[in-house]
Amino acid sequence: MTTSPPGPTSPSPEVARVALRIRVDANVHDGPLDGAWWPQSRDLQREAADLVDHFPAAVGRVERLLFSRPDWDAVSGSPSMRRIQAERGPVKVGSFPSDDTHVMMVKVLSGRRLRLLVVPSDTEAGLAARLMEQAADDHNTQSPSTLLGLSTPDQSESAHTAWVDDAGQPA
Repeated sequence: MTTSPPGPTSPSPEVARVALRIRVDANVHDGPLDGAWWPQSRDLQREAADLVDHFPAAVGRVERLLFSRPDWDAVSGSPSMRRIQAERGPVKVGSFPSDDTHVMMVKVLSGRRLRLLVVPSDTEAGLAARLMEQAADDHNTQSPSTLLGLSTPDQSESAHTAWVDDAGQPA
């Protein structure tokens, strides 16, 4: 299991960023999630670039990302970006046709697709650590909405197989 330690919940411009907060189950399984990611803000460009640049090398190099729009301030209600600029170069991104998945899909160069629960950046550290542990547990059967304690069901089942860009083209 790959993991990074939890850090502060919401950085301010003068506070240094903490290490990538991620837990990934290294085993391939059929559960609803393969792990969790706890970004430091709701800025998609900044956080996705951090994810790409610091993604665990043992899991793979990030090729593409597919995100849930409501999890990010930069894209809610506006046309989605198609690329993020990471230190290692540009990476294609797209968004789910259905927006309430609370998942970041990560496609690595090997072709493996990982479903990461996006833990809201303002989540208290203890709760975030528990959510990340549950999401990365290969025995977890709970959906992202259930883990996050949301009252409305998410559409993560459709995200399980959907992989299209914003133009609706298969990715």
